[in-house]
Amino acid sequence: MWSEINRYRRVFLTFAQNSLVRDMTFRTNFVIECLSSLGWTLMNVGFYLIIFEHTNSIGADSGWDREKFFLFLATTWFINSLVQAFFMPNAEEFSELIRTGGLDFALLKPIDTQFLISFRRVSWSSLANFGAGLVIAVVSLWQLATREIDPYVPSAMSFVLYVLFCGCGVAIMYSLMICLSATSIWLGRNQTLYNFWFYITNFSRYPMEIYNRGWGQPLYGLFTFVIPVLVVVNVPARLIARPVEPRGDSEWWLVGWALVATVLSVLASRWVFRTALGSYRSASS
Repeated sequence: MWSEINRYRRVFLTFAQNSLVRDMTFRTNFVIECLSSLGWTLMNVGFYLIIFEHTNSIGADSGWDREKFFLFLATTWFINSLVQAFFMPNAEEFSELIRTGGLDFALLKPIDTQFLISFRRVSWSSLANFGAGLVIAVVSLWQLATREIDPYVPSAMSFVLYVLFCGCGVAIMYSLMICLSATSIWLGRNQTLYNFWFYITNFSRYPMEIYNRGWGQPLYGLFTFVIPVLVVVNVPARLIARPVEPRGDSEWWLVGWALVATVLSVLASRWVFRTALGSYRSASS
């Protein structure tokens, strides 16, 4: 088992190295992409700084004041940057592999096809937002710890759980993306469904409290239990921005559901991908 894991690790490192060499071949383009991502991040930071000039929190009595909300934003950028770096370029090319017959060659490789399709390219420039999120998280944690009213320093347990559930968030996002990409086998071209991923994941960028009232409640239920994108950022952000103990039952069930949703999402994506491959017909047939 460990030899198999080590083999996949070496393959992934080879993919990552080749992608870095490719990006460094066109360094100007790489720098422009990094600056573009950072510019988008700075505009978002400026936008929310303006909002907090007029309010003390995002959502009435939600608890997401300025420092905590910027930790929420940093969590969003951590998860999205990892998804965009490691999975999005490959998902975008999947339909092209089907159209050109490249999937035939992938199926012949002595390695799991889903692994090969998912990791063959890495977009290193997308990790610029990860660095930006790290800076924002550090600044927010410092401000949270040193403010005069209600200072807060996360515990070591909070940091461990935070990293764990950020990983869960990445897994859920990946599962949704690979499911939508796999539909290319049935539809031939699924750009509209792929755009649907961006529309759905926009809901994960905001605290779930803002949906849990009035007309937002159906969205709250849909995107928490059916398509669980609301737990992607909300759960790890809660664990780092608020004390782990004491925490009510209503909080811990959400943490437990995030684990269950991660396992179900990964299993569902695996089933969808393998079922779609069963319907694939070679480009030469």
